[in-house]
Amino acid sequence: MSFKVKVINIVNQIPYARVTTYGTIATLAGIPRGGRLVGGILHNFGEEIPWYRVVNRHGFISTKCLDHFKKAQKALLEQEGIEVSADFMIDLDRYGWFPY
Repeated sequence: MSFKVKVINIVNQIPYARVTTYGTIATLAGIPRGGRLVGGILHNFGEEIPWYRVVNRHGFISTKCLDHFKKAQKALLEQEGIEVSADFMIDLDRYGWFPY
């Protein structure tokens, strides 16, 4: 199974109202330092999978993509009941999903 397929499968497993990090997904998919690769994959498959449940290692919404704005990601997370601060931070202790 390719890294891309693994990433998509993992992102689809993130539970409702939870988030995880690019690095966590990369590690679970077999490339521990492949967080940036995960970001690229999510960019291309964004609308088909819950891309908005993935944040950086600090719990920050770090997207810079013109197709997926920070405010849009914040709104999608808030629809699931996740609290997102005005500066786009999420409490990973409260909302994080780290299955390893």
